[in-house]
Amino acid sequence: MSDTFPDDLKDRFKRFKFRHYAPNAEHYADLANIGQSPQTMIVSCCDSRVDPETIFSAMPGELFVVRNVANLVPPYETDGKYHGVSAALEFAALNLHVERVIVMGHSNCGGIRAAVEHTAAKQSEAEFISNWMSMLDETRDKVVSENTESTPAELAQKLEKRGIENSIKNLRTFPCVRALEEKGKLTLHGAHFDIGAGDLTLLDETTGEFVKV
Repeated sequence: MSDTFPDDLKDRFKRFKFRHYAPNAEHYADLANIGQSPQTMIVSCCDSRVDPETIFSAMPGELFVVRNVANLVPPYETDGKYHGVSAALEFAALNLHVERVIVMGHSNCGGIRAAVEHTAAKQSEAEFISNWMSMLDETRDKVVSENTESTPAELAQKLEKRGIENSIKNLRTFPCVRALEEKGKLTLHGAHFDIGAGDLTLLDETTGEFVKV
């Protein structure tokens, strides 16, 4: 019911309507009448501290954003019934004709930490998170085996970035993505945002290193 809707969110909406919508009413009207035509899709974490539109100073209609735990892209497969990330990716590539897909991870990711510490599976009431994070099991085990002297926090930092690479690899298992990339109509990118420092680093696929912007 409307009377139970949080008052602070009502106030924030009114502030949005006055400060952001009103000065850009014509832009919103165009979006409503013409539709969206973003050039960029971003796969980002659903962490409340990391907002792609804010980080990239984007106006409505400029970014097609999909957010999930730990910014993971599953590999292409047709089993099962519900594939939210896959459906969004397919729509972005085939219907919106985006020119680039960016997988953006971030520092202090809770999902990544759970993968490193094997805590996701220990939550008795958690029905989905363990299975979701299992996509990183192989990558996590490799990171652990290659960094035997690292602390769990250090392993998580490394897995945050290796997970981005893994998602880009999974992107290329989608036939539509692979075909568009081969034709030069789509580019894939990896990015990592450091919440505390406010730094953005970009993946250089040639070296495997993340370079600061």
